[in-house]
Amino acid sequence: MLAMGLAFSISAAAQRTTPVTQAEVDAITRDAILIDTHNDVPSRTVDGYDIATPNLHGMTDLPRMRGYLGAEFFAVFVDAEYVKGNHSANRALQMIDTVRTDVIAKHPNDFLFATTADDIERAHREHKIAALMGIEGGHAIEDSLRLLRDYYALGIRYMTLTHFNTNDWADSQGDFEKTSVRHHNGLTPFGKDVVREMNRLGMMVDISHVADKTFYDALAVSTAPMIASHSSCRALTSFTRNMTDDMISKLAAKGGVININFGCDFISQRYYDESRAGSAELKARRAAADALKDPAAKQAALAALKKEIEPKVEPATLNDLVAQIDHAVKIAGIDHVGIGTDFDGLDCVPTAVDSYNKFPTLTRALLEKGYSAEAIKKIYGGNMLQVMREVAKRADELKGESPIETVYKP
Repeated sequence: MLAMGLAFSISAAAQRTTPVTQAEVDAITRDAILIDTHNDVPSRTVDGYDIATPNLHGMTDLPRMRGYLGAEFFAVFVDAEYVKGNHSANRALQMIDTVRTDVIAKHPNDFLFATTADDIERAHREHKIAALMGIEGGHAIEDSLRLLRDYYALGIRYMTLTHFNTNDWADSQGDFEKTSVRHHNGLTPFGKDVVREMNRLGMMVDISHVADKTFYDALAVSTAPMIASHSSCRALTSFTRNMTDDMISKLAAKGGVININFGCDFISQRYYDESRAGSAELKARRAAADALKDPAAKQAALAALKKEIEPKVEPATLNDLVAQIDHAVKIAGIDHVGIGTDFDGLDCVPTAVDSYNKFPTLTRALLEKGYSAEAIKKIYGGNMLQVMREVAKRADELKGESPIETVYKP
């Protein structure tokens, strides 16, 4: 009840009447540890893109990260196509390698390999960007808890239980949205053991992308706080990738954090409705572009498609994003909201905040909304640091437990 009371007092504060000064914005930019819990730029670096060079077709590059971003959870995204022929683990290892080799090792003066909250704070003191990793798509473990443990050893600190595809042990939102079929009715017994083993390891359970029943099953099983690495509020935008108020409040009650997705279709009902017109054709063309093997041809095709789409639908706005953050705070409390941009995994974000160097614009908007500097620092990273510490603490408590040895059986 206390968290809800704090949320109401902050969210319901009167609109600020005094002008926001640049000094206030600069102080937050300097002092906050901005943690983005989901960024898909590894899907570009794995094909040869150098993050230190201008990203002409995306939102993430080192020049726009420096001085603004404190920590990045790079997405180890494994597309569902790699399930065919059991190539998911191979792809996951390639994605882990591109983060560790093409990002961190290639640019050691800018990135610090991180796995803990303390590492993130050390990177901030050293004026570096903490580089962490989260697997997107539970099919990457190929139904093996041994592989899950291997990924943890390589530095993975969260796993999104599903992507848009239902895997062998967890129902996804994407699959349910298309078919209205619950293959497992949430988590299977093996899926529940996956969650338990993640708790034992100290790997955060990420429920973005999962079907609603999977969320509630994971919530019931997990003994550590969970996160939504890149989701927004369904009460404002009906996209089922977003979370209902009940889900948000229950995630918070267990100590978790909803990290707000910046995608236009996540934060604007108008954009969501308008962009769905003709979406089947656009989705097919996007898939065809993504399937191109030549990186330059892929980037050119995606850029051309983006250029064609953008004039047809006005992007979401900064106000839409602020409304999502504010609603999440009202429901979850100020200690349970964070940032999960989904940069480079989206076609559209508000132009006012389309990369990290524009975060001062969001900072100013939140100050004008009535949020204090301390509240903004919590949203920008303080809340995720707390979750990471709680998950690590729970893993310490489970150190005497033996690794779960369940073998997946169909």
